[in-house]
Amino acid sequence: MNVADNIVKILEEEGIENIFGIPGEQIMPVYKALSESNINHILTRHEQAAAHAADGYYRSSGKIGVCIATASPGALNFTMAVATAFKDNVPLLILTGDNELKYRGSDYFQSTPQVDIFKNITRASYNPLNGTEAMYVLRAAIYELKTIPKGPIHINLSKDILLQEDFDDFELCYLCEEDLSNISKAQELINASEKPLLILGAGAISQKENIEMLAHMYQIPVTTTFHAKGIISEEDEINLGIIGIRSTPRSKYAIENADCVIALGIKASERTLPEIPKNLIHVNINKDVLIGNCPIQGKVEDFLLKISFKKAEWLCEILEINNKIEIEGLDVDLKPQAYIKRILDKFNDNIIAADAGSHTTWTTLLKKSLKPGQLLFSGSMAPMGYGLPAAIGAAIATDEKIIVINGDGDFQMNLQELATIRENNLNIIIFILNNSEYGIIRQWQESIYGMKPYQVKLNNPDFTKLASSYGIDAIKVDNLADLELILEKELTGPLVVEVIVESEDIPLPKN
Repeated sequence: MNVADNIVKILEEEGIENIFGIPGEQIMPVYKALSESNINHILTRHEQAAAHAADGYYRSSGKIGVCIATASPGALNFTMAVATAFKDNVPLLILTGDNELKYRGSDYFQSTPQVDIFKNITRASYNPLNGTEAMYVLRAAIYELKTIPKGPIHINLSKDILLQEDFDDFELCYLCEEDLSNISKAQELINASEKPLLILGAGAISQKENIEMLAHMYQIPVTTTFHAKGIISEEDEINLGIIGIRSTPRSKYAIENADCVIALGIKASERTLPEIPKNLIHVNINKDVLIGNCPIQGKVEDFLLKISFKKAEWLCEILEINNKIEIEGLDVDLKPQAYIKRILDKFNDNIIAADAGSHTTWTTLLKKSLKPGQLLFSGSMAPMGYGLPAAIGAAIATDEKIIVINGDGDFQMNLQELATIRENNLNIIIFILNNSEYGIIRQWQESIYGMKPYQVKLNNPDFTKLASSYGIDAIKVDNLADLELILEKELTGPLVVEVIVESEDIPLPKN
């Protein structure tokens, strides 16, 4: 057994069921081992798509996403998607091949400083120098991804190391890094509070049932970040809605009037908390994102076990506020928001994968999540081309019908993944909102820079013919009535629906 064989053996032992990637020369020993394993390999058509798919795989299921590529041309194609996962704290295992160690630092064919490149967009970028080190970093990486899911970890594997047969393997035993020294201070703040508020981030998803129970028991109002939508159903009145630059009226009132804000598993970026709230208790396993005067580095689960709460008396006060967000144009032909509303109404219980741009704003404003992981999109990096491969990952992870809502520009960033969808016969329905432009860029040009639209018009292909060329059924609609007729049917994927829309400005966030 060589190192590559043992890597795959460890992945099997750790319960890894699916890996996304593309084979190549330097990573071939791992692919030989994969071909003889029980792990399902999903062949994508671009490495960026493989990493985005691994990202969607985790966000929809909570299972570690794994992607694999060969040396520089393959590895560097990962970088945008890995950076996306890094910005959103998505735990991925990134495996890349490399040339033999003797060629490191040289101008040898397909050699670049891969570890140096990845170290800025991952939690850690490892470069094992022998088989034993490779075993150590792999087991350490998987342990941390499972217990301290703060973002992607990269392991760079030279071909000669993968072929080594003389190495040691071992079991690891770690303790999760934590600092709970502020627990007593947090308890004092909670005891003195009359108007507490919970803010939930993606790091709190594992404690969904416990948080829901205590919120109702103590009548503590809840707000969420975009990525935590559905931890408590958005149809539950105790959930005030999204916090941050797209705050609902109730969330905005609550954050402005709370005397103790308990933030569980949030990243606390400027998009969530433009200002640090008074008496903020911030709990996160990642010490690098903690803010405020009462930071607690640790798991949300451990915090909840050590803290007691009391009955809050201000929920009725908040519920008197009308929480409806008025959106114009929901019944007007050719308006993207009108089409998106009807798509979401039809597929309210399905996982929705969005992309980047104006359609994502409409989708996040209109989508009501009933459980976590129902809305997939990148909030911090927001690359175009995320939605389609993320949907592939979600479909593989959940075996459910996945809905993609993206723009014509987004779709063309990774449209080659229609082949992956067809090859795996995935139940994915793709709605392409086609306005033949980069809409949000055009809006910025006009409203912020006072310029005429420049380099934003798109001369698009016939998307229905394009889908058909991949063996995927496709439909084109150009009015609400036709879309409504289509949505009355029991739709299954693979399916592409091209929706003709007009240019439309999104509502900009209010300060």
